[in-house]
Formats: sequence, structure tokens, C-alpha cells
Amino acid sequence: MGGGQKRKATYADLEAVPPHLVAELVDGELHVSPRPALPHARAAGRLNSQLDGPFDQGHGGPGGWLLLFEPELHLGEDVLVPDLAGWRRERMPEMPQVVGVTLAPDWVCEVLSPSTAVLDREKKTRVYAREGVRHLWLVDPLRRELEVYGLEEGRWRRLGTHAGQEQVHAEPFTPLRLELGLLWAR
Repeated sequence: MGGGQKRKATYADLEAVPPHLVAELVDGELHVSPRPALPHARAAGRLNSQLDGPFDQGHGGPGGWLLLFEPELHLGEDVLVPDLAGWRRERMPEMPQVVGVTLAPDWVCEVLSPSTAVLDREKKTRVYAREGVRHLWLVDPLRRELEVYGLEEGRWRRLGTHAGQEQVHAEPFTPLRLELGLLWAR
């Protein structure tokens, strides 16, 4: 019976994963990753620090966003944990008091690691497109690169690739001059 068919993973499978690991459900499969290496953690933290003040808190910028670090997203049957995600305040006026957010973000950032890059670039980006996430950033701390995408007619269109020490204005946060060099600083 079944002839080698895999059992579809459930949220109970995700909950059974030890807390020091990152667990996600994508296309019925459980994906378990180690905590990010230091270059990954540094890039995510530095990016969050550049965006949080002007966009979430409205200090020195336009405000209007709710930004979260590693939120658990419940998108259909998929459970994803992007490195950063943001919702425009008109869509999510207040942060819900839940573990898993069911409202798709307006912006998602995945910081790539060698162990998760294929999952982040392929399966997760398809889920984000399906759910109507408007903006996607892929940050590669080893290549010191930022890829910016916008969703058009259900497909990702690359809006730009930036690298090294560039200072960029990237959608949807174009009022900010993002200093890429800070993401890779040792």
C-alpha cells in the first residue's frame, strides 16, 4: 500500500522539532534548519535595525509599517518563517496576539544560507507569490548581495541586484538610503 508515498507533514510534526532549530512546512514537507550562522544573523539584524526606526517606529522616516523578525506565517497549509517580514499598517493596524500570522505580508526578506538557499529561492518564493506578497528581498551575506523583486501578475520580476558597499533605495522602502556595507560589517 502507498508504494513509497511520503506522509504529509503536519503542524504537530513542526511542534515536535526542538526549539533550537527552525522548522517550516512547505508543500506538505517538514523542513528543519539549524539556527543561522553568524554572517546570516548579522545581516538580518543589521537590516532590521536600518528599517525599524524609519518605517515601523516612524523615527526619521515615513512610518506606516509593522516589521517583524522571524514571524511564523500560516499561509494556507504552509508554515513559513522568513527572516524579516513587513505589513503596511493599513492592512495590519496592530500586531495580532497570535503565534502564527495568517495575513500574508506586503514585504518578505530571506537571508540566504548555504543550507537554506534552495528552499528560500524556490519553494518559499512560490508560496509568497501565490499569497500575493508584493515585495521580496533575498540577501546573500556570503556574496554580499541584495536582490530586490516585485510581484507582477503572479510572477517575481527582478527590480535590481545590489552588492558590496552600495547605498541603495530599494522598493518598498525607497525613502531610505540603505547602506549595504553595514549588513556585512565584521
